[in-house]
Amino acid sequence: MEAIKFRTLTEEQDIDFFLSRFESYVGVKLPYDYAARSQFVAGFKGDEMVGGYMLVTRPEFRSLMFVPDDVKSSHEFFRHDDYDMMEINGVWMSAKLKTASEQFSIWLKLILDAFRCRKQFVLLMANQRNINIRHVHAMTGATDIYEGEPMLMAGEKSHSSIRVSYTTRWSLLLNVPRYWLEYKSRERRFHRRLKQRAYSRVAGRAG
Repeated sequence: MEAIKFRTLTEEQDIDFFLSRFESYVGVKLPYDYAARSQFVAGFKGDEMVGGYMLVTRPEFRSLMFVPDDVKSSHEFFRHDDYDMMEINGVWMSAKLKTASEQFSIWLKLILDAFRCRKQFVLLMANQRNINIRHVHAMTGATDIYEGEPMLMAGEKSHSSIRVSYTTRWSLLLNVPRYWLEYKSRERRFHRRLKQRAYSRVAGRAG
């Protein structure tokens, strides 16, 4: 199996392709000014981009822009300095990542890169309807800041209902074994389904 190789994207055409894949993956187009101050990391199998993520290490953070003002004025998290925070966004993975090991390699690189940024708090945002990503966020030990309809400026687009949360750089790192066990569990379920389908096809022909 070909190993995934990672690269920080600097060429405009590579970043545009990354953003188009992310938009196809989650249905949200990220604004240009936000993308311009983000670091893009992509994984490649050969010459093909198969996944990646964005790291944002200075304000303003897109996730917090969607939190209503009354929450910002009352929630204790907003007493912290913005420069003690970073944001993970733009996470996507191609369907060509077939195994748990391949998918886990993307998450592990993301976690190590986020840890190296040396920011105390890591911001996370997800579509409330995406059960899988909410489960991943929960494994990081994330604390909710806001759940509900995003506060949007004119022309902004996002999911109809979001969940904004935060974790810490150490919590991200220390929970790595949990992520691995989760991916191995998914892989076992996937292979079980394949066997069941193969058995059903054989039984159908025999009948």
